[in-house]
Amino acid sequence: MNLIEARGLSHSFEHLLYNNINLDIKEKESVAVLGVSGSGKSSLINNLSTLLKPKSGTVNLNGKDDIYNRSDNEILAIRKNEVGIIFQSHYLFRGFSVLENLKVASILTNQKIDMELLEKFGISGLLKQQISELSGGQQQRLSIARVLQKRPKIIFADEPTGNLDKNTSTKVMEVVFDYLAKYHAAMLIATHDMEIAKMCNRIFYLKDCKLVEV
Repeated sequence: MNLIEARGLSHSFEHLLYNNINLDIKEKESVAVLGVSGSGKSSLINNLSTLLKPKSGTVNLNGKDDIYNRSDNEILAIRKNEVGIIFQSHYLFRGFSVLENLKVASILTNQKIDMELLEKFGISGLLKQQISELSGGQQQRLSIARVLQKRPKIIFADEPTGNLDKNTSTKVMEVVFDYLAKYHAAMLIATHDMEIAKMCNRIFYLKDCKLVEV
């Protein structure tokens, strides 16, 4: 089953970023998108993840056709219940502790805090610490763990390992790939890291307004 389907997707701001893109991503599948800064990788993530309506084309997520033709409440429900978005920035609540950040996500998504997942990310011993006391890498791992805790069927990741060293990046992504297999989820990741891209099932380049598989 395709969890992500894009048909005829086009987007632009002051100039055309991409035009007439078609993309299918199945259960348990991971797809990496490479491209230079400004090529439109983040915009593509936003178009597909319910955050930004494309200039043209349709997006289907988890069997729900043409999501941007739905009401704002329906789109919000899809984003809340079925989509997990890992941003370059952490978007953690800085006045809260690690545990309080996880509790907020737990309440919003009606999911229990997954201690096993926190252990895999090496942050289970940090629950009492304030966000401001964490390193950039610890914050990033917490951010990713918080997204996975909501049990999304579809993960969108924009440079998710940008604040991590090579060894930690590999370990973190292995946890994410295990999640895809366990929960029959799908992932689209935008990255500059070729080693991370090679861990995915397929790799695309976004160049000259086109998405080309390599």
